[in-house]
Amino acid sequence: MYIKTEGIVLRETEYKDNDKLLTVLTKDLGKITVKAVGVKSQRSRLKAACQLLSFSEMTLLEHQGRYTLTEGSTKEMFTQLRNDIELLYLATYFAQVCDAVAQEDDPNPEILSLLLNCLYALTKLKKPQLLVKAVFELRLMCIVGFLPDLRGCLVCGNEQADRFNITQGVVQCAGCSAGGDIRMPLSAGTLMAMRYLAYCDAKKLFSFALSDGGIQELSDIAESYLSMRLERGFSTLDFYKSLFI
Repeated sequence: MYIKTEGIVLRETEYKDNDKLLTVLTKDLGKITVKAVGVKSQRSRLKAACQLLSFSEMTLLEHQGRYTLTEGSTKEMFTQLRNDIELLYLATYFAQVCDAVAQEDDPNPEILSLLLNCLYALTKLKKPQLLVKAVFELRLMCIVGFLPDLRGCLVCGNEQADRFNITQGVVQCAGCSAGGDIRMPLSAGTLMAMRYLAYCDAKKLFSFALSDGGIQELSDIAESYLSMRLERGFSTLDFYKSLFI
């Protein structure tokens, strides 16, 4: 059976002499593994659609739950990523995280939409890298079921709480007991930004303003929260951060 869908390549693995196995995040099928035959050949008409972070319209041959790519029409290559090592590794980090949270054959178009929006923000809108990183991390956690409670201090209810409890995913006041939980400083501007990102329309993810210090704070919080919730680190993020040492 032939299936048409749109998808972005999250990971590519060498397979046999001229083939690849692709991990593709699709609009209709969720995350799937796709065999791409002969795409390592320079003459392959499918070569562009099989590159990492290439977003394409794909025609797949499905047989017993396995997919083979038969046609691929590239919709967006995000060429700017491939000419800038910082952007490339940040985008690859996004892809690695999506690969970690997306489920096989379980459609979640919000994840795909978020990834595409963030890649567009990096390459077309030229948004600051740390801002895009923070937006991606926090919004993704909201999408996959880890929406933080940002309404007010968990202990006293103060709506202007000044700490984010990474362990529990809640806000607290500095003077309220946290036990052994990990907490991070939270300015009023960053708290407002987090509330906005948690609930705003997906098309308006970047329609807010934050100071440079606020962006750094938001990035640190979002990164720590994602790492805590997923209980793992990411090699691509480590490499990205090493570029600034």
